[in-house]
Amino acid sequence: MKRNFKTIVVTGGAGFIGSNFIRYLFGKAGFEGRIVNLDALSYAGNLESLADVAEALGGRRYFFERADICDRAAVGRIFKDYAPDAVVHLAAESHVDRSILGPEAFVRTNVMGTFALLEAARAAWQGRSDVLFHHVSTDEVFGSLGDSGYFNEETPYDPRSPYSASKAGSDHLVRAYHHTYGLPATLSNCSNNYGPYQFPEKLIPLMILNMLEGKSLPVYGDGKNIRDWIYVEDHNSAVWEIMERGEAGRSYAVGGENEWENLRLLGRLIEIVAEETGEGKDRFLSLIAYVKDRPGHDRRYAIDCSRIKEELGWKRESSFDEGLRKTVRWYLGNRKWCENVRTGEYRNWLERNYARR
Repeated sequence: MKRNFKTIVVTGGAGFIGSNFIRYLFGKAGFEGRIVNLDALSYAGNLESLADVAEALGGRRYFFERADICDRAAVGRIFKDYAPDAVVHLAAESHVDRSILGPEAFVRTNVMGTFALLEAARAAWQGRSDVLFHHVSTDEVFGSLGDSGYFNEETPYDPRSPYSASKAGSDHLVRAYHHTYGLPATLSNCSNNYGPYQFPEKLIPLMILNMLEGKSLPVYGDGKNIRDWIYVEDHNSAVWEIMERGEAGRSYAVGGENEWENLRLLGRLIEIVAEETGEGKDRFLSLIAYVKDRPGHDRRYAIDCSRIKEELGWKRESSFDEGLRKTVRWYLGNRKWCENVRTGEYRNWLERNYARR
């Protein structure tokens, strides 16, 4: 049976996947209800990513609430004010390198923040079955694969970094609230996303921008770590399929079925950037610099997404080459967004216009 939602709270809606998800709902998905974007606007949250949405729908079907998901009073107020019938939980600290340097923020946001949201949902939705808490997680909770095999929904958890450990903890909390309290909940564990509006610390936008600026292209270790890549809109279409028709209490592995060694990916990215800019690719190749490997660097991720394809009929639309080219073109055409998000200009504007309550 297909679920129909009137008001959806999207946590982390000003971030990369969240802003794309809001765009997807109002666009391709044809969602006709209200969306509440709940975001603390930490360094990776950027309201410029949704400026046109706010202009077109703000105050009617799109609402922004600046709040920390760990702030239980603020989260409770948002549930009271908007009476949502769905939560899409995307808010998270999500960068492995930063989790190694400062793990406490990851435990706080990813574990305690999820707990605060679950408590608010449990209090507001007692006895209801027409609601849903969807938790978006990562394939990194499963650890590292060898040369063969795939992660799926039955793979034992084996996190290797503070980031993946904190996400594993949040996954377990969501499942526990479903089984203990009957909270209608679904989960998804996704492979590496890429696409527009991604913060420039991540691999693909970092490499694109470094090429444009003539900076080095850092490659960890031997560059042969393998990741499964999925275009962000394809990921968001999977999340929406799960929300509409997924079985409560069930998890779904979402992947691009698209494994690439990091060094091979960089080579293809160099070719596309060279084609799109008219630059010679040899100049970009000369920027590649091998650096010391990251501690606990998982060797390979790959997902078997048979369940979501067979049970819900989901399939991805963008090939990797199509998605990469769309992504490169977006970064080439949005240099101002990139500049603002990496400098103090955006933060200053934010504090003037969206001071925390």
